[in-house]
Amino acid sequence: MRLAIQEAEKAAAAGEVPVGAVLVYQDKVIASAHNLVERERDASLHAEMICLKEGSRVLGNWRLLDASLYCTLEPCAMCAGGMLLARVGVLVWGAPDLRHGAHGSWVNLLDQPHPIHRMEVRTGILKEECAELMRQFFRKRREENLSAELI
Repeated sequence: MRLAIQEAEKAAAAGEVPVGAVLVYQDKVIASAHNLVERERDASLHAEMICLKEGSRVLGNWRLLDASLYCTLEPCAMCAGGMLLARVGVLVWGAPDLRHGAHGSWVNLLDQPHPIHRMEVRTGILKEECAELMRQFFRKRREENLSAELI
């Protein structure tokens, strides 16, 4: 999770929502990413989706059954769906996402019985550290917007 936090910090420094993800297979990091939504102007470029794509490329297989995905934020519906479709073995996430979270904060896709795949999910890992990244990012953004309004 610490590596995912480092990715989230890179995202924040680039003006992206600070979400980071790391995909691990057989105790080796095979992919790491942070959000690239703003830079690429593409809403699908969440850190998790980038990791899934890169991990599939590295393994030469879209099935990620024995892989573990570490994310700083509860995944959204798109990312949760991608994880289920890629058959990720384990998901570990840090802070809840009250607006878009798909593991109970907004909707719950990951605890629903799936006809093909069941993913193990662990939550709240380094929760406060992950949440603080989000709070700092949006506090800074609000301050910048306020300053721009005063000019």
